[in-house]
Amino acid sequence: MTDANVSMFERIGGAETIDRLVESFYHRMDTLPEAQGIRDMHDADLGPVKRVFKRYLTEWLGGPDLYSSERGHPRLRQRHMGFPIGNAARDAWMLCLDGALAETVADEAARQAIRDSVAKLADWMRNRQDAEEG
Repeated sequence: MTDANVSMFERIGGAETIDRLVESFYHRMDTLPEAQGIRDMHDADLGPVKRVFKRYLTEWLGGPDLYSSERGHPRLRQRHMGFPIGNAARDAWMLCLDGALAETVADEAARQAIRDSVAKLADWMRNRQDAEEG
């Protein structure tokens, strides 16, 4: 059982774990053949998007307000509307995240809770039907 006053950010190890998680996530995106489609949606230099993702995850998991203080409300769906996100893109993104979570978050219950929440978000981010993908 966990202390209700401990944020998920603290529970998983704070900024150090977030940094490792995001680095692992983008390494997978860069190297897994299944992730080529979503990698192609990104600039060659992943540095800026890594920084944004680290700030977003930090805040989303209960850490300091690093994202909204700089960028405002996430409006994730709106910000990603220009990218074709269907089932294949969602699945590739989740493949990268699942591997990164397994590598960096030791607490199995925390890992599963994060995964479950992100999977719902990934489903909601879809903006294309399968027939439109590709």
